[in-house]
Amino acid sequence: MVGVKYGMPPEWMPSRVFTEWQPEPVVTLLAVLGLAGYLTGLVRMRRRGEAWAPGRTGAFVAGVLLWVFTVSSGLGVYERMFFTDRAVQAVVLLMVVPLLLAMGAPVTVFAELLGAGGRARLLAALRGRVSKVLMFPLVSTVLLVVPPWLLFFTGWYRLSLTTDLWNVVFHVSFVLFGLAYFWPRLQLDPVGKHYHPMIGVVITVVEVIFDAALGFVLVFGSHVLVPDYWAQLARPWGMSPELDQAWGGAVLWGLGDIAGLPFMVALIVRVIREERARTAQVDRELDAQEVAQVTAAAVAVTENAVTEQAVAEPEQPERPWWETDPRFAGRYGK
Repeated sequence: MVGVKYGMPPEWMPSRVFTEWQPEPVVTLLAVLGLAGYLTGLVRMRRRGEAWAPGRTGAFVAGVLLWVFTVSSGLGVYERMFFTDRAVQAVVLLMVVPLLLAMGAPVTVFAELLGAGGRARLLAALRGRVSKVLMFPLVSTVLLVVPPWLLFFTGWYRLSLTTDLWNVVFHVSFVLFGLAYFWPRLQLDPVGKHYHPMIGVVITVVEVIFDAALGFVLVFGSHVLVPDYWAQLARPWGMSPELDQAWGGAVLWGLGDIAGLPFMVALIVRVIREERARTAQVDRELDAQEVAQVTAAAVAVTENAVTEQAVAEPEQPERPWWETDPRFAGRYGK
């Protein structure tokens, strides 16, 4: 039996998601450093007169605050008490927080802290082979759909329940996995290679399928994860472990699909915009070709007219010089 190194909080109720707090030091530190660096980069960009959309700043700040809330509020307090609580955290940390952070284009802003030389090296690294491999659609898809399976069907889940270190690894790594997917798909920041946004739409469909499969296994499976942990926990209130796991599977299934909708909408909007831009570019090229063809035809018509005139009016032979010299005019007759 694995010992439970966790104090029993008060009985769970919905309001305690907002009233109970348990600070997560590592995530809090990362949040403070991230916000400080982002705001400092924005100040430097504005000093140079560079425009920046306020919506991007709002998205990044919202992502940081949601990250802290997910691990330090009642969700963090009861994360080792309920499987459903952990399922909610998994969806938010993997799909919602990284999406908001990526929408803030953090790489562009943080690059301001590196100076001109640092920015150049960063851009070179982003165009390097390692970066291109990590941003390849198949690789980023794996980074999005595999972590929940690893969490719940390996020893990672038990360790996250019984040790603080692995719990922190869960809190941080899921956000990093999500960023590794959303950053190259949104392409608001510099990326090694541009991929058509339709690839992101296809990957989102694949992610929905994997979420459904994971939820199906947890809802309808007969095996309760880490049963010895729940037995020793002996929680005197709340759902049974079987019902708790079924609800958690439903959350992973349904909430995961819902969380993917904003990203799907963003990708579809990008597809429409890129297609409009591509159509406008093609129209400009066709117009330029048409103008070039009309100009060439006009030049050809002019040249033909000049040639025809030269043929119709043959050039007069040059007259001797004494016939044009006024001193000798009339001496030799016409």
